[in-house]
Parts: sequence; structure tokens; C-alpha cells
Amino acid sequence: MSGKKILMIVDDDKDNRLFFEIAVRELGINFECVCAENGLEAIELLDKMTVLPDYIFLDLNMPVMGGKECLKVLKMNAKLSGVPVIMYSTSNYMEDIESTKQLGAAYYMPKTPDVVRLPADIALAMVTVGGNRF
Repeated sequence: MSGKKILMIVDDDKDNRLFFEIAVRELGINFECVCAENGLEAIELLDKMTVLPDYIFLDLNMPVMGGKECLKVLKMNAKLSGVPVIMYSTSNYMEDIESTKQLGAAYYMPKTPDVVRLPADIALAMVTVGGNRF
């Protein structure tokens, strides 16, 4: 692993954001975690960033701007379109998985209630999407 990784977690649930940060720490990654409570906040933060995240973990169902709408905006923005987006949701509906893939999501990671398993799920998502970026 080389250098600091920047991960963005976009989730309206504060506990989910905390569990995510703890899980990433357990992986031993040198990281900076940027958090947003909804898609609109994520877009606003990303527009101000000089160094973009290596990965964006994006919840599907959120108030203000949900995951699908945010994903559309990300993929239409020349500055942000190359950042891999990993959908991170409790939904396991095939329609949600397929529609986010069609919109440009790089991976679909189901949220697990098992916080012990979460680090491995995050690692799998990053390796699958980024290959040697992790």
C-alpha cells in the first residue's frame, strides 16, 4: 500500500458512517475519511476538494438527494466522473443493483448488520473496483 487513501462515505445514518470509519481503520489503511449526510452535501464537498477521493461509498436511500440522483450528477461531472462509486445499501433488490450499474456505479456492496464482517466487505469492494489502488 502506498500513500494516504481518501475515502468518502455518503450516508444519512451517523452510526453507519461511524461503523464504516472503524472498519476502514481495522484494515490498516492510511486513510482520510470524508463524510457527507446526503448526495447534495457530497457533491458540494467534492466540488471544493483539490484532491478527489480514491473511492466514494454511496448509500442508496437518503433524504435531500438520494444515491441514484447523486450518482447521475457524479457521472455527468467531468471532474468527478472518474472517481469509482461503490453503492452501499441495505437494498438487495435486483432492480436497484442493475439501475445503479447502468448509471455508472463500479460496484454494489450490500450493507451488513455484521460489523465484524464489514472490513472484509469494504476491502473486497475496493480490490474489485480498484485493483492495485488498494
